[in-house]
Amino acid sequence: MSAAVQGGSRAAPSRRVASRAAAVAYRYGLLGVMAAMIVLFSLLRPAFATYPNALVVLQSVAVVGIVALGVTVSMTTGGFDLSAGACVGAVVMVTALTMVRFNLTGGTAIVAGLLTGLLVAGVNVLLTVVAKVPDLVATLGTLFLFQGLALIVTGGQSVAPGMTVDGAPAPGRYTEGFAWLGGGTIVSVPVPVVAFALLAAAVYVLLNHTRWGRALYAIGGNAEAARLAGIRVARYRALGYAVSGVCAAIAGILLSARLGRGDVGAGDPYLLQSVAAALIGFAVLGANRPNALGTVVGALFIGVMINGLTMLNAPYYAQTFVQGALLVGALVTSYTLRRIR
Repeated sequence: MSAAVQGGSRAAPSRRVASRAAAVAYRYGLLGVMAAMIVLFSLLRPAFATYPNALVVLQSVAVVGIVALGVTVSMTTGGFDLSAGACVGAVVMVTALTMVRFNLTGGTAIVAGLLTGLLVAGVNVLLTVVAKVPDLVATLGTLFLFQGLALIVTGGQSVAPGMTVDGAPAPGRYTEGFAWLGGGTIVSVPVPVVAFALLAAAVYVLLNHTRWGRALYAIGGNAEAARLAGIRVARYRALGYAVSGVCAAIAGILLSARLGRGDVGAGDPYLLQSVAAALIGFAVLGANRPNALGTVVGALFIGVMINGLTMLNAPYYAQTFVQGALLVGALVTSYTLRRIR
């Protein structure tokens, strides 16, 4: 009996140590991996740890991060906006058509892009909130709907200045003011990076310091309990998708300005990367829920990894594999280590 007690007393400290280690890994593991990547890439390629390259990384993640912030807000209510990438692509095509095909101003193109984002959000709200279709199925349908619509409107062709329309050159072009959104700077910082920072701050305040944010999280935790507490669940779920649509529209406008043309499928890569950034954000500081700070860190995590692998001349398919491995690792950190702790 005494031997069993002594064995149990020796095992207790080891369990406490393991629990503390799991808690530290749960809260700071992702940040530690990111810091290790920065140190490793800096040692292997000294040019990585320079201010110009830092701006390159920030600019490369700005569009992804903006889309991911919108996806994050939709996830707070228990939803999941799979149409975000298609929304970005549709906005790119709409803004290009507005200026190149119809010869209208850059301001008009911005308004048209924002309205397109709200249209996508409206379709999602009709399907999920009104028709009660499950979010994943509904937003997947919206994804295909607007991908196909963008192809139909443009005939499956890219929209670029000088393109032929009805046998004659297109009358319009990208305006200088609109192009500045993609290539201009504010105090030597690229405009997309500034927009990303401002939107990240706005989403952080919305989710953490307003009653709307508390209501969104309450719905995501238990929609029925939130309804019984007097929260208008349908309205807040609609708000989540509206914010996601506007964020995707802003990202599409910035991407269109940077490309200087409307490429078919321009928004396709941004769905998986934005979802990865939002999910990786679950593991930041042990949040275990959608949050703006975690999403920003997740976007930077992906940007640092891709930039470093590119500087090391790693093939593109290896980058995709590493992204998937890091996402799996973040999910394990978020869910498995939480239970161990």
